[in-house]
Amino acid sequence: MTAIKSKQFHHIPLSVLDLAPITEGSHAGQSFKNSVELAQHVENWGFNRYWLAEHHNMPGIASSATSVIIGHIAGATKHIRVGSGGIMLPNHATLVIAEQFGTLESLYPGRIDLGLGRAPGSDQATAFALRRTLQSRVEDFPLQLDELQAYFEENPAARVRSFPGEGLDIPIWLLGSSGFSAQLAAEKGLPFSFASHFAPDYTLPALNIYRDNFKPSSVLKEPYAMVGVNVIAADTEERAQWLATSQQQQFLSLRRGEPTQLKPPIDNIDEFWDPFERAAIEKTLDSRSTIVGNPETVKQKLESFLNETKADEVIINSQIFHHEDRLRSYEIVAGMMD
Repeated sequence: MTAIKSKQFHHIPLSVLDLAPITEGSHAGQSFKNSVELAQHVENWGFNRYWLAEHHNMPGIASSATSVIIGHIAGATKHIRVGSGGIMLPNHATLVIAEQFGTLESLYPGRIDLGLGRAPGSDQATAFALRRTLQSRVEDFPLQLDELQAYFEENPAARVRSFPGEGLDIPIWLLGSSGFSAQLAAEKGLPFSFASHFAPDYTLPALNIYRDNFKPSSVLKEPYAMVGVNVIAADTEERAQWLATSQQQQFLSLRRGEPTQLKPPIDNIDEFWDPFERAAIEKTLDSRSTIVGNPETVKQKLESFLNETKADEVIINSQIFHHEDRLRSYEIVAGMMD
């Protein structure tokens, strides 16, 4: 197993994963305004990158047209990297993604990331609506990745070329919640981001697979791993725990197959779930990678998670109902970078 040196927390880049939440009683337009304001604030606070995630058929998530909102955020900021966390590549023709991200990189040079996943980001019926077929296999994803990378290479002899896209240096990341993308990222010599914010039990095994099998490439000489963390920080422990009930309700609605807009916090979550639902959601929102509390608690738990994973970067998701509380949560985390 590869030996990884311990890293100091305040030297680790921190980034943002935004699902563009639509809060109960609101709409997508307000969600996008909130995302712009958050991106502008975290840019000023020193965050490294701002990623948006592709999801479909979910009334509480507005980032389905991921490339479009990436351009909107990049246009409203100055230097923070903006990208996808991620684009679900099997939902799309690789040429279209090459053209979209070639366009984004041409508009905002040196600021665009292309994170790729292989899950549908939705249910089977929605996947069919997106793809018009459900015949794709796990084995197809590496082939799609090869196709996409080829579109970014300069190849005058190719019959089909991506304009814009060809010849542009757009960092490609692989995202995953299991060992498959970890292995593929290692073989391709690409940076890897693990979804530990909803698959905590697989975090260390996936990171070990990635690091132990990494092959240097033209884009990366050593493995570079980023981990996802849910953070809900507030000035008091009590308020943080109260705010966290919005995310708990969100996962409860998904477990019941009834996704909703992001609901406001409630005083007693135990009135809304049974013991089995509670156990399942607490397993998903494990306290190692779902960090809730006051500034001292959050810093201690983030440092502990970093020491455990030896990650090179942390990307933070904060599903918080009130926009002011969401800004404050990221502001608290920003203060830990000093």
